[in-house]
Amino acid sequence: MAGKPSVGVLAVQGAFREHRQHLEALGADVREVRLPGDLTGLSGLVMPGGESTSMARLLSDFGLWAPLRDFHARGGVLWGTCAGAILLSRRVEGAPPQFGGHQDSLGLLDVTVRRNAFGRQVDSFSVPLPVQGLDAPFPALFIRAPVLTELGPDVERLAQHDGQTVMARQGRVLASAFHPELTGDRRIHGLFLDLVAEHQPVASA
Repeated sequence: MAGKPSVGVLAVQGAFREHRQHLEALGADVREVRLPGDLTGLSGLVMPGGESTSMARLLSDFGLWAPLRDFHARGGVLWGTCAGAILLSRRVEGAPPQFGGHQDSLGLLDVTVRRNAFGRQVDSFSVPLPVQGLDAPFPALFIRAPVLTELGPDVERLAQHDGQTVMARQGRVLASAFHPELTGDRRIHGLFLDLVAEHQPVASA
């Protein structure tokens, strides 16, 4: 990959430090993103795993919904893991009753996502997962993981577990239901950086 990519990790909640460590180990220049101005000059952004309803509330508190959509519209690459994947999706199923069964999302990935599809925290598990673009299975860790259903015509399925889509891509949007940042394997972070490298840097705001 030519040059040193400048990427961000959404750092309002969740496992953002682990993502940063992996990306820096691969040679990326990484910035933690908490405010709209932090997106300036970045070419890619990771939205980490965590608690999606808490993350959605914090996106509102920090005024990040529109800037994140604008970042993508200007050419930015987005990757969401677990909760981040939920927030990228167009439709969300299984929102908590206290939210009236509705959860806000960015709507940038044309899929329906079903929250907690593999059970509760105590049902967490790891499996060797074949992933398109990797030469050997990835040690995928699932923690209260969602699944991606009703994929739109432009969405490419990259991995399945038990017949359910758990990783997908649509243009400059990548989503994984599992947690690559909590493993010692950096190959999927490498795929994200490869996708960033395919696109021109985002112009400064």
